[in-house]
Amino acid sequence: MDTDTHRLPKTRTLRAIVDDTVHLDEVTKDEVNLGDRVQIRTRNSVYLIQVLGNGLYLISGGWVFSQGMSAMKTTIAGCTWGGAALKSNIVAARGLHLEFGDGVVTSTILKVRVLPSEERRFVH
Repeated sequence: MDTDTHRLPKTRTLRAIVDDTVHLDEVTKDEVNLGDRVQIRTRNSVYLIQVLGNGLYLISGGWVFSQGMSAMKTTIAGCTWGGAALKSNIVAARGLHLEFGDGVVTSTILKVRVLPSEERRFVH
């Protein structure tokens, strides 16, 4: 996925959130493989997330960098619409906010790009 033009309407009702899930431009946790990287541009930052396996991800950039760290190993809780409703099966979706396992929530995701691992790219 490499798009950045669609924007979800600002919604707050549960019905509207459920309806929005049909239109999400998302990357699910099942779509990424060990070693894949996901580049995410939010309103305020850029993150690079590497899939480590067993529900763990290596996060760099954005908030992690602002805390003086080069990278942080954590889980991904999912994405929110800016409130308490959490879609837990996704790594990132345009228009939503990424929530890490430690509770840190990003600004609105503007662009998501999956970078397959080098090993997968060259397997015949």
